[in-house]
Amino acid sequence: MLALRSVLFNTIFYANLIIRMIVLSPYYFIVSRETAYRIPKNWALSNHWLMEKIVGTTFEIEGLENLPDGSYILAPKHQSFWDTYAILPWLKDPVYILKRELMWIPLFGWYAKKQRMIPVDRGARGKVMVEVLKRTKEELSTGRQLIIYPEGTRRPPGAEPVYKYGIARMYRDLNIPVVPIAMHPGLFWPRRSTMRYPGHFKVRILAPIQPGMDPDAFFAHLIDVTEKASDELLLDTVARNPDLPLPQTAIDRLAVLRQTKAASA
Repeated sequence: MLALRSVLFNTIFYANLIIRMIVLSPYYFIVSRETAYRIPKNWALSNHWLMEKIVGTTFEIEGLENLPDGSYILAPKHQSFWDTYAILPWLKDPVYILKRELMWIPLFGWYAKKQRMIPVDRGARGKVMVEVLKRTKEELSTGRQLIIYPEGTRRPPGAEPVYKYGIARMYRDLNIPVVPIAMHPGLFWPRRSTMRYPGHFKVRILAPIQPGMDPDAFFAHLIDVTEKASDELLLDTVARNPDLPLPQTAIDRLAVLRQTKAASA
């Protein structure tokens, strides 16, 4: 039954994406960019509804009050396709730096271009990265929020963190707050899997890290606060969902956390 619900959700999820992009394209490309952003935000909300009704997965967001006014960098943990869109409805005007190949996808690329997303060649250096930083500053000067995944790619829950130093450079060069986010959607929407699992989890928005720190000190602090919150939420999520199948990375991390907790008791 779980496999059937997963297939049903996946089918409707992608149909929901494609049909909305086709049917709403005339409206999307006529109205202003800010008004057009309602379409992807409403799409995200509809996916939350579908996941709850079909799979039985729900979530709650803690710390919305930690989102500053104006421009900032949002730095979420990245485990699943879910976290690429899930928080859109709660953000005013976010912008992504994304792989340039995504801009070549029909419809999706056109939608992204309308929202002035910033394409980048991941292997680029020198002048190209200078141009990306220039574009980013231009977008943020209008009060937008930049979404960056500090680990660069999806990591399974509980896996050893591998943060990329690029976010420290962006923190230094952009001189705006960085807001970390800890969460474990990968337990319910695993990467490289078609299975979707029921349950409940938390998304925790942490206190913003204000600009002005030494980049190395900032980088160490970002990792520390994000991973501490991630460990807390891993324990909480597993306790709330005792029947949830866990990847080996989560099993191993839980063993370490429980052993550490027992030793300090």
